[in-house]
Amino acid sequence: MPAGGGHYDLAVKTILVVDDEPEIVRLVRDYLEHSGFTVVTASDGPAALQTARTRRPDLVVLDLGLPGLDGLDVTRELRRNGTVPIVMLSARGDESDKLVGLELGADDYLTKPFSPKELVARVRAVLRRTESAAHHAAVVRVGGDITLDADRMEVTVAGRRVELTSTEFDLLMTMARQPGRVFTRVQLLDAIHGVAVDSYERAVDAHIKNIRRKIEPDPHAPRYLTTVFGVGYRIADPG
Repeated sequence: MPAGGGHYDLAVKTILVVDDEPEIVRLVRDYLEHSGFTVVTASDGPAALQTARTRRPDLVVLDLGLPGLDGLDVTRELRRNGTVPIVMLSARGDESDKLVGLELGADDYLTKPFSPKELVARVRAVLRRTESAAHHAAVVRVGGDITLDADRMEVTVAGRRVELTSTEFDLLMTMARQPGRVFTRVQLLDAIHGVAVDSYERAVDAHIKNIRRKIEPDPHAPRYLTTVFGVGYRIADPG
Protein backbone atom coordinates (compact mmCIF):
# COMPACT_ATOMS: atom_id res chain seq x y z
CA MET A 1 0.00 0.00 0.00
CA PRO A 2 1.59 3.29 -1.05
CA ALA A 3 1.65 6.31 1.22
CA GLY A 4 -1.43 8.45 0.91
CA GLY A 5 -3.51 5.52 -0.32
CA GLY A 6 -6.51 6.53 1.76
CA HIS A 7 -8.84 4.24 3.68
CA TYR A 8 -9.28 1.54 1.06
CA ASP A 9 -7.26 -1.58 0.26
CA LEU A 10 -5.92 -1.51 -3.27
CA ALA A 11 -5.20 -5.25 -3.07
CA VAL A 12 -8.90 -6.05 -3.33
CA LYS A 13 -9.44 -3.89 -6.41
CA THR A 14 -9.85 -5.68 -9.74
CA ILE A 15 -8.68 -3.90 -12.90
CA LEU A 16 -9.78 -4.96 -16.38
CA VAL A 17 -7.07 -4.19 -18.96
CA VAL A 18 -8.29 -4.13 -22.57
CA ASP A 19 -5.75 -3.87 -25.41
CA ASP A 20 -5.06 -5.86 -28.57
CA GLU A 21 -1.28 -5.53 -28.19
CA PRO A 22 -0.04 -8.45 -26.02
CA GLU A 23 3.14 -6.65 -24.99
CA ILE A 24 1.20 -3.68 -23.64
CA VAL A 25 -1.23 -5.97 -21.80
CA ARG A 26 1.68 -7.86 -20.25
CA LEU A 27 3.49 -4.68 -19.24
CA VAL A 28 0.41 -3.03 -17.73
CA ARG A 29 -0.63 -6.23 -15.97
CA ASP A 30 2.82 -6.66 -14.43
CA TYR A 31 2.92 -3.10 -13.09
CA LEU A 32 -0.62 -3.22 -11.73
CA GLU A 33 -0.13 -6.62 -10.09
CA HIS A 34 3.16 -5.44 -8.60
CA SER A 35 1.20 -2.52 -7.12
CA GLY A 36 -1.25 -4.89 -5.44
CA PHE A 37 -4.14 -5.00 -7.89
CA THR A 38 -5.94 -8.05 -9.24
CA VAL A 39 -5.85 -7.91 -13.05
CA VAL A 40 -8.05 -9.51 -15.71
CA THR A 41 -7.51 -8.89 -19.42
CA ALA A 42 -9.30 -8.83 -22.76
CA SER A 43 -7.97 -8.25 -26.28
CA ASP A 44 -11.09 -7.02 -28.09
CA GLY A 45 -14.34 -5.19 -27.48
CA PRO A 46 -16.78 -8.12 -27.17
CA ALA A 47 -14.45 -9.93 -24.78
CA ALA A 48 -14.09 -6.73 -22.74
CA LEU A 49 -17.87 -6.37 -22.34
CA GLN A 50 -18.26 -10.04 -21.44
CA THR A 51 -15.46 -9.86 -18.86
CA ALA A 52 -16.90 -6.65 -17.41
CA ARG A 53 -20.27 -8.39 -16.95
CA THR A 54 -18.85 -11.52 -15.34
CA ARG A 55 -15.96 -10.12 -13.26
CA ARG A 56 -17.41 -6.71 -12.37
CA PRO A 57 -14.05 -4.87 -12.25
CA ASP A 58 -13.50 -1.81 -10.07
CA LEU A 59 -11.87 0.04 -13.01
CA VAL A 60 -11.25 -0.52 -16.73
CA VAL A 61 -8.06 0.43 -18.57
CA LEU A 62 -9.33 0.62 -22.16
CA ASP A 63 -7.51 1.08 -25.45
CA LEU A 64 -9.44 3.16 -27.99
CA GLY A 65 -7.93 1.44 -31.05
CA LEU A 66 -9.46 -2.02 -30.69
CA PRO A 67 -10.34 -4.14 -33.73
CA GLY A 68 -14.01 -4.58 -34.55
CA LEU A 69 -15.82 -3.02 -31.60
CA ASP A 70 -13.53 -0.11 -30.78
CA GLY A 71 -12.89 1.54 -27.43
CA LEU A 72 -15.51 4.24 -27.93
CA ASP A 73 -18.17 1.61 -28.62
CA VAL A 74 -17.07 -0.32 -25.53
CA THR A 75 -17.27 2.88 -23.48
CA ARG A 76 -20.82 3.51 -24.72
CA GLU A 77 -21.88 0.00 -23.68
CA LEU A 78 -20.18 0.22 -20.29
CA ARG A 79 -21.83 3.56 -19.61
CA ARG A 80 -25.20 2.22 -20.71
CA ASN A 81 -25.00 -0.44 -18.00
CA GLY A 82 -23.12 1.25 -15.16
CA THR A 83 -20.57 3.76 -13.94
CA VAL A 84 -17.37 1.71 -13.63
CA PRO A 85 -14.39 4.11 -13.83
CA ILE A 86 -12.57 4.07 -17.19
CA VAL A 87 -9.00 5.13 -18.00
CA MET A 88 -8.55 5.34 -21.77
CA LEU A 89 -5.39 4.56 -23.73
CA SER A 90 -4.95 6.12 -27.15
CA ALA A 91 -2.26 6.03 -29.82
CA ARG A 92 -4.15 8.57 -31.87
CA GLY A 93 -2.86 12.09 -32.16
CA ASP A 94 -6.27 13.65 -32.77
CA GLU A 95 -7.57 15.13 -29.53
CA SER A 96 -11.16 14.76 -30.74
CA ASP A 97 -11.07 11.01 -30.00
CA LYS A 98 -10.08 11.69 -26.41
CA LEU A 99 -12.75 14.36 -26.03
CA VAL A 100 -15.41 12.01 -27.41
CA GLY A 101 -14.28 9.40 -24.91
CA LEU A 102 -14.47 11.87 -22.04
CA GLU A 103 -17.89 13.05 -23.18
CA LEU A 104 -19.05 9.43 -23.19
CA GLY A 105 -18.01 9.19 -19.56
CA ALA A 106 -14.36 8.08 -19.40
CA ASP A 107 -12.62 9.36 -16.28
CA ASP A 108 -9.07 9.88 -17.57
CA TYR A 109 -6.80 9.13 -20.53
CA LEU A 110 -3.19 8.45 -21.43
CA THR A 111 -1.60 8.76 -24.85
CA LYS A 112 0.69 5.98 -26.10
CA PRO A 113 3.55 5.59 -25.51
CA PHE A 114 3.00 6.09 -21.80
CA SER A 115 4.86 5.41 -18.59
CA PRO A 116 3.50 2.34 -16.76
CA LYS A 117 4.21 4.11 -13.48
CA GLU A 118 2.10 7.05 -14.69
CA LEU A 119 -0.73 4.66 -15.55
CA VAL A 120 -0.63 3.12 -12.07
CA ALA A 121 -0.74 6.64 -10.59
CA ARG A 122 -3.75 7.52 -12.72
CA VAL A 123 -5.55 4.30 -11.74
CA ARG A 124 -4.92 5.01 -8.07
CA ALA A 125 -6.08 8.61 -8.44
CA VAL A 126 -9.35 7.63 -10.13
CA LEU A 127 -10.06 4.95 -7.52
CA ARG A 128 -9.20 7.40 -4.76
CA ARG A 129 -11.69 9.93 -6.14
CA THR A 130 -14.35 7.24 -6.34
CA GLU A 131 -13.73 6.09 -2.78
CA SER A 132 -13.46 9.56 -1.28
CA ALA A 133 -16.72 10.63 -2.92
CA ALA A 134 -18.40 7.52 -1.55
CA HIS A 135 -17.16 8.23 1.98
CA HIS A 136 -18.38 11.84 2.25
CA ALA A 137 -21.39 11.96 4.57
CA ALA A 138 -22.99 15.11 3.24
CA VAL A 139 -25.98 16.10 1.16
CA VAL A 140 -25.55 19.18 -1.01
CA ARG A 141 -28.37 20.93 -2.86
CA VAL A 142 -28.14 23.03 -5.98
CA GLY A 143 -31.06 25.39 -6.39
CA GLY A 144 -34.34 23.77 -5.47
CA ASP A 145 -34.20 20.82 -7.85
CA ILE A 146 -30.79 19.10 -7.63
CA THR A 147 -29.55 17.05 -4.68
CA LEU A 148 -26.09 15.49 -4.40
CA ASP A 149 -25.76 12.71 -1.84
CA ALA A 150 -22.04 12.15 -1.32
CA ASP A 151 -22.62 9.23 1.02
CA ARG A 152 -24.46 7.29 -1.67
CA MET A 153 -22.72 9.04 -4.58
CA GLU A 154 -26.17 9.77 -6.02
CA VAL A 155 -27.60 12.77 -7.86
CA THR A 156 -31.29 13.50 -8.22
CA VAL A 157 -32.86 16.19 -10.40
CA ALA A 158 -36.45 17.07 -9.47
CA GLY A 159 -36.69 13.73 -7.69
CA ARG A 160 -35.33 11.77 -10.66
CA ARG A 161 -32.04 9.95 -10.19
CA VAL A 162 -29.37 10.62 -12.81
CA GLU A 163 -26.22 8.58 -13.37
CA LEU A 164 -22.91 10.45 -13.15
CA THR A 165 -19.47 8.89 -13.43
CA SER A 166 -17.15 9.26 -10.45
CA THR A 167 -15.26 12.08 -12.18
CA GLU A 168 -18.45 13.92 -13.14
CA PHE A 169 -19.79 13.54 -9.61
CA ASP A 170 -16.53 14.79 -8.09
CA LEU A 171 -16.45 17.79 -10.42
CA LEU A 172 -20.05 18.71 -9.67
CA MET A 173 -19.64 18.20 -5.92
CA THR A 174 -16.46 20.31 -5.87
CA MET A 175 -18.34 23.26 -7.33
CA ALA A 176 -21.60 22.60 -5.46
CA ARG A 177 -19.85 22.79 -2.09
CA GLN A 178 -18.91 26.40 -2.92
CA PRO A 179 -21.82 27.90 -4.89
CA GLY A 180 -21.04 31.18 -6.56
CA ARG A 181 -17.29 30.57 -6.60
CA VAL A 182 -15.66 30.70 -10.01
CA PHE A 183 -13.38 27.72 -10.63
CA THR A 184 -10.76 27.90 -13.36
CA ARG A 185 -10.17 24.83 -15.49
CA VAL A 186 -6.80 24.32 -13.85
CA GLN A 187 -8.39 24.40 -10.39
CA LEU A 188 -10.98 21.86 -11.47
CA LEU A 189 -8.30 19.61 -12.93
CA ASP A 190 -6.44 19.83 -9.62
CA ALA A 191 -9.64 18.95 -7.77
CA ILE A 192 -10.51 15.87 -9.81
CA HIS A 193 -6.99 14.48 -10.24
CA GLY A 194 -5.12 13.24 -7.19
CA VAL A 195 -1.75 13.53 -8.92
CA ALA A 196 -0.02 16.01 -11.22
CA VAL A 197 -1.07 15.07 -14.74
CA ASP A 198 -0.64 16.37 -18.27
CA SER A 199 -4.40 16.52 -18.96
CA TYR A 200 -5.31 19.44 -21.18
CA GLU A 201 -7.88 21.90 -19.97
CA ARG A 202 -10.36 21.03 -22.72
CA ALA A 203 -10.95 17.76 -20.85
CA VAL A 204 -12.81 19.79 -18.22
CA ASP A 205 -15.04 21.26 -20.94
CA ALA A 206 -15.93 17.74 -22.08
CA HIS A 207 -16.91 16.69 -18.55
CA ILE A 208 -18.95 19.89 -18.04
CA LYS A 209 -20.82 19.28 -21.28
CA ASN A 210 -21.68 15.77 -20.11
CA ILE A 211 -22.85 16.96 -16.68
CA ARG A 212 -25.07 19.63 -18.24
CA ARG A 213 -26.66 17.07 -20.54
CA LYS A 214 -27.67 15.08 -17.46
CA ILE A 215 -28.79 17.78 -15.00
CA GLU A 216 -29.89 20.85 -16.95
CA PRO A 217 -33.44 21.30 -18.31
CA ASP A 218 -31.80 22.91 -21.36
CA PRO A 219 -28.07 22.05 -21.65
CA HIS A 220 -27.62 24.81 -24.24
CA ALA A 221 -28.93 27.45 -21.80
CA PRO A 222 -27.63 26.16 -18.46
CA ARG A 223 -29.40 27.32 -15.33
CA TYR A 224 -27.24 25.70 -12.66
CA LEU A 225 -23.75 25.05 -14.04
CA THR A 226 -22.78 28.29 -15.74
CA THR A 227 -19.78 29.43 -17.75
CA VAL A 228 -17.74 32.46 -16.75
CA PHE A 229 -16.24 33.31 -20.12
CA GLY A 230 -12.49 33.52 -20.20
CA VAL A 231 -12.22 32.13 -16.65
CA GLY A 232 -14.04 28.87 -16.01
CA TYR A 233 -17.23 27.57 -14.41
CA ARG A 234 -19.39 27.94 -11.31
CA ILE A 235 -22.52 26.60 -9.70
CA ALA A 236 -25.08 29.38 -9.48
CA ASP A 237 -25.47 30.80 -5.99
CA PRO A 238 -29.02 29.97 -4.82
CA GLY A 239 -29.08 33.28 -2.96
